[in-house]
Amino acid sequence: MAKKRSRKKTKKKRIRFHRSFFLPFLITLTAAVALGVLALAAHQWIMEPVKTKTANEIQSDYEKEKPETDRAETEENDTSVGEGTEPVAPEEEPETVSKYQEELDDPAYMEENNIYSVEPVESGKVTMAFAGDVLFDDHYAITGTVRASGDISQGIMPEVMERMQAADIMMLNNEFAYSNRGTPLEEKQFTFRARPETAAYLTDLGVDIVSLANNHAYDYGPEALEDTLDTLRETGIPYVGAGRDIGEARKPVYYIVGDIKIAFVSATQIERLDTPDTKEATETSPGVFRCWNGEKLMETVREAAKNSDFVVAYIHWGTENQAELDWAQLKQAPELVAAGADLVIGDHPHCLQPIGVIQGVPVIYSLGNFWFNSKTLDTGMVEVVIDETGIVSYQFIPCLQSGCKTTLLQGAEEERVLAYMRGISEGVRIDGDGFVTW
Repeated sequence: MAKKRSRKKTKKKRIRFHRSFFLPFLITLTAAVALGVLALAAHQWIMEPVKTKTANEIQSDYEKEKPETDRAETEENDTSVGEGTEPVAPEEEPETVSKYQEELDDPAYMEENNIYSVEPVESGKVTMAFAGDVLFDDHYAITGTVRASGDISQGIMPEVMERMQAADIMMLNNEFAYSNRGTPLEEKQFTFRARPETAAYLTDLGVDIVSLANNHAYDYGPEALEDTLDTLRETGIPYVGAGRDIGEARKPVYYIVGDIKIAFVSATQIERLDTPDTKEATETSPGVFRCWNGEKLMETVREAAKNSDFVVAYIHWGTENQAELDWAQLKQAPELVAAGADLVIGDHPHCLQPIGVIQGVPVIYSLGNFWFNSKTLDTGMVEVVIDETGIVSYQFIPCLQSGCKTTLLQGAEEERVLAYMRGISEGVRIDGDGFVTW
C-alpha cells in the first residue's frame, strides 16, 4: 500500500521594513528618478539637433576634425553651406579663352592690323547688320528733322535704331566728309560735307564700322578726307575703303567676336573714268580704294580670307536709280566670291536691287538710300547671323525713307516691299518675315 505523500504547507514570509531602512531608501529612489529625468532631458537636448542636422552640417563638423591636408582637398570640391553658416562663394568658372587670344593680348599688334573685338550677344554666334547710304550734311533737307535738336532719333526712328543697336556689328555707307576745311570739287553737281561733331550720330545709332569707299568721301578734297579719317578715329568708329595712302585705303578691318574673326573689305567702282573726281589713294596721297579694275580688290579679299574665318565685301557699284543690275556688277560679284568673300553687300544706286546667290554666297546688289535725301523710297537693312560653320540666317528688313525720316515697315507695307524683293530676286526664297534661303 502506497504511502501518501505528505504535503507541507509553506507559509510566505512577511517582509517588514524597519523605519531606519525606509527613509534612506525613499531618498535614494527619489534621487535616482530625478537623475533619470535629467539624463533623458539631456539626451533630447544634445542628440535631437544632431538628428535634424543637414548632411552639409554633419560634413562641416567632420571637416573640422579632419587633418589639414584632407580638409584642403575637400574644400576645393565642396562649396555647400548649411543653415545658419556663412555662405561660401563658389569658385569662379575659368574665362573662355578665344583661339585668337594671342592677338587679343597684344594691343600693338591689333592696332597695327586694324583688329577690333566685341563680346557677342549670343555665345558662339555673331549678328551683323548692314544698311545703305547716310548723309549728315546740314545744307540738305534730310537733316531738317534733327538739325535743331541734334537728336538722330528724330530722323532714324527709334524702332529702327533698336535693330541697329542690337547687332554685334553694324555697318553702313558714310557718303560724305567730316570737316570744316576744303573746297568743293569743281563742276561736281552734289558735294557733301558734315560738321565733325555729327559723327556722334554714328555712336547713337549703334554703328560699329563705316565704308568710305564711295564717290562723295573726297568731295572737299584731300584735307577734308584726312579730317574725316581723324574724326572717325577720335569718335571710335573704324572705317574701311579710304585712307591717307593706298595701303591704308585697301587694308581690311577685322573684328574678333568670341572665336570668330570677320574681315571687312570695301571698294568703289564709281566713278567710271580714267581721271575721276573722287581720287584713288596712291602710295603718297589720300583717297579711296577704287575697284573699277578689280585686281587689287581681289588680292585684298584673298588676303582677308587667309587671315579670318569670314569675309564681308561691301561694294559701291551699279547704276543710279536703276533696279536692273549692270554688267560691271554681274562681272565682279562672281570674282569676289571666287576670291573668298562669304557675304557681298552693295550700295550706290539709291534704290533697292535684287538679292542673289553665287556658289552659296548671298549678294544683295543694293540696299538703297537709308537716310540720305527727302525722297520717299523703299529701303531696308540686312541682318546676317553667322557661327563657326558659316551663315545661320539671312534676313531682309523692309524700311521706308520718307519725309526725311526712316521707319521700320510692318503689316501690309512690309509685305509690299517683301513681295517686290521676291519679284526682282532670282534663285532665293523670301518668307513673310524677310528670311532669305537658297
